[in-house]
Amino acid sequence: MIRHVLLVRFTANARDDQIQALKDKFESMPSVIDGVGSVEWGENNSPEDKDQGYTHVIVMTFRDGAARERYLPHPEHEALKAIFRPILEDIIVVDYSVPA
Repeated sequence: MIRHVLLVRFTANARDDQIQALKDKFESMPSVIDGVGSVEWGENNSPEDKDQGYTHVIVMTFRDGAARERYLPHPEHEALKAIFRPILEDIIVVDYSVPA
C-alpha cells in the first residue's frame, strides 16, 4: 500500500467554489481509477503555526505501486490537474509505503 500526501497552498484569488470542485474531483478518484483505495481531504487546523502557508492536506491511498503508476498518467488525473493548476500556488508531494 502507498500513501500519497499532498500539502497545498492555494492562490490568494482561489474561490471557494473552485476549491470545492477540486475536492469533489479528488474524492471521485476511488470510483474511477482502479487501485485508488481512498482519498482524505482536510483543512489545516494546527495551533502550532508551522504550516508555512499550506492550508490543505490531501491523502490518497493506492493499493500498490502499480495502482499509483496507473493513476499518474490517467485521463481523470489529467482532468484533476486542469482544475488544480489555476488555483495552485504551491504544493509538496510525499509518497511512502505502508508496511503490510
